Amino acid sequence: MARVSALFHSFLLVSSLLLASQTLVSSRKLEKKPSLVPGLSWNYYFIECLNLEGIVKGHLEKAFKTDKGLAPGILRLFFHDCFSNGCDASILLNADDGQDEKSHPANIGIRPEALQVIEDIRSRIYLQCLPVVSCADILVLAARESVRQLGGPSFDVPLGRKDSFTFDLDGPDNLPPSFFRTDELLDLFAERDFDATELVALSGAHTYGRSHCLSLANRTTESDPPIDPDFKNKLLATCPTLDSDNTVDLDVRTPATFDNMYYINLLNRQGVFTSDQDLASHPQTKEIVNTYASNQKEFFKAFQDAFVKVSQIDVITSRQGKGEIRKKCFTPNKKSMVSVEGAVEEVVQLAETI
Repeated sequence: MARVSALFHSFLLVSSLLLASQTLVSSRKLEKKPSLVPGLSWNYYFIECLNLEGIVKGHLEKAFKTDKGLAPGILRLFFHDCFSNGCDASILLNADDGQDEKSHPANIGIRPEALQVIEDIRSRIYLQCLPVVSCADILVLAARESVRQLGGPSFDVPLGRKDSFTFDLDGPDNLPPSFFRTDELLDLFAERDFDATELVALSGAHTYGRSHCLSLANRTTESDPPIDPDFKNKLLATCPTLDSDNTVDLDVRTPATFDNMYYINLLNRQGVFTSDQDLASHPQTKEIVNTYASNQKEFFKAFQDAFVKVSQIDVITSRQGKGEIRKKCFTPNKKSMVSVEGAVEEVVQLAETI
């Protein structure tokens, strides 16, 4: 009789979870969220890892208290992974000879700490949920938190991505360099089905973070696009040469906050990159810059929708019958399954460090 009662209570619990899941989906449909790629969903891990977002949030809250610069580093990692080869965590993979995506010139400056924090989160997730969450999904969640926790919008992201088996050394060629003019950016983003509004919104990611002097090519030597003289002198003082190891804030007003000050900087001719400043004068983008400079709410809404769209570029899902859930974010799984003893050993070792 006791066994029958236990089974009945288990049935009620599962039924309640499924009902809650359906209610969650229904409520989210009413919010008019961006459309999803087949295979992704807003509550993909609702049963397998209910506290997933709490784990990511909690770990990054601690990390950002120590190093706020980690947030823009993670957001850059997200964009460089997704816009390059699709959101498949290929940028996390290490090659034995060092020739991986991170070695590409477009990825110079990727912070090792940003890479490591994704693996650290993966370890903590597996402690509670075992290997059911992909590194690609962890990166997307971490990037969203990197926006939200530093003052940006709070929004949901769809999940259900699989990790790639390998990387593409030519993929980073798709990433826009800092010296591009707006016409070139519009063409590049159009190839990924992004319009001018989305381009300007995504460029707002430069509202925090820092850049190495090498990325300032043209900005300190040319007057087109225009540059504020005092701002130019400050850049030259920090970066007397392009090979200097110094770095500059991408936002001179609020360098550690995700807000709309980036656009106000552009209106004051204080954009660090040529690709940024040119947006303020190009006929297809200048009014969008003005809108976001005067209305942070409009910027936040456009950014979160564009973020979700980026997060779905060329994703691998279970519907395609390829991809995997990596046991370690930096390496693909071996052909043979990881032993139960090995998995338990990792959990025990991690538990001892927490």
